[in-house]
Amino acid sequence: MTNGVEDPRSAPSDYERVGGGPAVAEVVDAFYQRVLADDALAPYFAGVDLARLERHQALLVSQVMGGPVEYDGRDLRTAHAGLRVTDGDFDRVVEHLVLTLQGAGAPDDVIGRVGQALAGTRGDVVAGTEPA
Repeated sequence: MTNGVEDPRSAPSDYERVGGGPAVAEVVDAFYQRVLADDALAPYFAGVDLARLERHQALLVSQVMGGPVEYDGRDLRTAHAGLRVTDGDFDRVVEHLVLTLQGAGAPDDVIGRVGQALAGTRGDVVAGTEPA
């Protein structure tokens, strides 16, 4: 007999809800296409190994969504040191990811949680931002 309340341990993760690894890889690829087409953001990626960056981003997004992977890249503060990322550019990146997730049909609650996770990284990414 059930009490009508779903056991949260049996609920699918956000990672599963969006379609798992293949879906995350497609979102990350589409996200970088958007970011690289943005004249304000493209200079941050000059000379960057995009295949490596996309792999790390897919791992990070997968981990944030509760996937069965673990991000193995550099910590975000180290990875963004010296790039002088502004608050405005950080916001543009978040907007591109949100729009990409929406375009891929991700549920709004999943997009909200990803957005919250990204907001928590602002202090590690934006130049001159002190950790909270």
